[in-house]
Amino acid sequence: MLLLLLGALLATRVSGFYLPGLAPVSFCEPGKDQVPECKSTIELFVNRLDSVESVLPYEYTAFDFCSEKSLKRPSENLGQVLFGERIEPSPYKFEFKKPAVCQKVCTRTYDASSPSDKAKLDFLKKGMLLNYQHHWIVDNMPVTWCYDVEDGQKFCNPGFPIGCYITEAGRPKDACVVNSNFNEKDAFYIFNHVDITIHYHIVEHEQLGARLVAAKIEPKSYENPNEDSPDCAGGPKFLKNKHTGVFKIPYTYSVNFVEDKSIRWASRWDYILESMPHTNIQWFSIMNSLVIVLFLSGMVAMIMLRTLHKDIARYNQMDSVEDAQEEFGWKLVHGDVFRPPRKGMLLSVFLGSGTQIFIMTFVTLFFACLGFLSPANRGALMTCAVVLWVLLGTPAGFVAARLYKSFGGEKWKTNVLLTALLCPGVVFADFFVMNLILWGEGSSAAMPFGTLVAILALWFCISVPLTFVGAYFGFKKAGIEHPVRTNQIPRQIPEQSFYTKSFPGIVMGGILPFGCIFIQLFFILNSIWSHQMYYMFGFLFLVFIILVITCSEATILLCYFHLCAEDYHWQWRSFLTSGFTAVYFLIYAIHYFFSKLQITGLASTILYFGYTMIMALIFFLFTGTIGFFACFWFVSKIYSVVKVD
Repeated sequence: MLLLLLGALLATRVSGFYLPGLAPVSFCEPGKDQVPECKSTIELFVNRLDSVESVLPYEYTAFDFCSEKSLKRPSENLGQVLFGERIEPSPYKFEFKKPAVCQKVCTRTYDASSPSDKAKLDFLKKGMLLNYQHHWIVDNMPVTWCYDVEDGQKFCNPGFPIGCYITEAGRPKDACVVNSNFNEKDAFYIFNHVDITIHYHIVEHEQLGARLVAAKIEPKSYENPNEDSPDCAGGPKFLKNKHTGVFKIPYTYSVNFVEDKSIRWASRWDYILESMPHTNIQWFSIMNSLVIVLFLSGMVAMIMLRTLHKDIARYNQMDSVEDAQEEFGWKLVHGDVFRPPRKGMLLSVFLGSGTQIFIMTFVTLFFACLGFLSPANRGALMTCAVVLWVLLGTPAGFVAARLYKSFGGEKWKTNVLLTALLCPGVVFADFFVMNLILWGEGSSAAMPFGTLVAILALWFCISVPLTFVGAYFGFKKAGIEHPVRTNQIPRQIPEQSFYTKSFPGIVMGGILPFGCIFIQLFFILNSIWSHQMYYMFGFLFLVFIILVITCSEATILLCYFHLCAEDYHWQWRSFLTSGFTAVYFLIYAIHYFFSKLQITGLASTILYFGYTMIMALIFFLFTGTIGFFACFWFVSKIYSVVKVD
């Protein structure tokens, strides 16, 4: 609240501000010094190269492209390092409003008889075979490759291929279909020329100068036999698969500037996002989820207002113990419903970590909806999530200690250590193994050793002490007072039917929450593994709220049915009922891998499932915590209004 008030005060003091805090840059023609803080040189930066057929991204220099080694690379935040982004300067530099035609960048020469040159050529051919994509940046905007798709629509991809391959049978793969001249069998066609079009908008009512609103590229391939003065003519440049001797690749570019009055700087990302028409599908998903929520809400309301109200009124009107003994249902287990569960230590640790993840997710999505974590602010989403997780050790320790004490536990040292180390340790161990594989493959996504040390320092020097602080206050407070007393002798649980047994209830309980999120899950997996841009945080926040409501209501319904069957073991069951949504998530991720992705190679497959297991564990703790606290509130509420003799 203090941060929001401070933000409101700052907003009233300034004439305007930009989210996510990235101020526009003004450009002007060379020699116009009268314009203050105006740049005339446009720098192009290059990012890592990735592929939908491989989980392994590589740095730009790994493919031996033209590079600029003299300039210092831009600083990267923690989120960019975790995502494997490697932004570097490039030799592509332009003067504003100064067109250039077929400008030479560099020429790479390879001798197939040299082992080092042959290794570079083989790696380049492997990149074209797996359809690796360039990712270039101009003025913090992705340089997009726009091409026509079905129904006359235009799709803008924030990346373009390094080349393509024609099979031995003459079948073009990937980008080779765009040019009929690519017809040489068993050959790799190299996109060694790019036509860059930079769109700008003249600022009229503010300071003088122009702002860049779009950067589009068209990759091409030219032989360019004259290396010193290329003319971007001749046939396409190709490399035979079984090439021998010397092979030269001349890299060139052309740049053109176009004034565009229809696009404002604040909306310059729109043309990229509009080429991904998912809005109608998103609204369908939201409406589908809302129908499920309304159905569950109606069921819960019927139970709370009709069944429970009648039950409570009837029970409270009884005058004798004999009458109570003739009754059956949830009232009979009032002396056992708050009995400590088995393995309460582990449950309290899971709930502490789940609370930490829940608050982290809520705050991160809230800031993303405000625009602070938009795609323009690279790495901000992951940085925000990691920093919040580190700082939220206190509520994790507090919740774990408070619940463990209410379960009658006395090993407080073990509890606080497990809360601080168990779940984060499992995630870090999995992440470290994945990082070793990335190191072995030479991928740019491999985290540097210094960053690993920094993450361990954040964990042990900030998160762990904060968890101890939270646990101290949690154990210091008195135990949670339950509305009814617990009997010394446990009540015998009658034989349960198939539908009221724990496992069928747990399996059924995760279906409805998963049904609310699986469409949104498709887009999230697409953004992670198919390298598509994710920007629909408003939809995601709405689905997050729907998921919380659905998990809560589904768990409450099943909890009521089990209590009516005189089964009072609700603690673990409520956690696992909604937590089982993570199992459906895992099954869907496996289906997505085999049906949607073209990932090949053992290392990429291990990486996919390794990272998926991390996401499934986090999702399990998150949804399980929601189910437990919803059921805890429900049980406390219904037994607090029952008159017990």
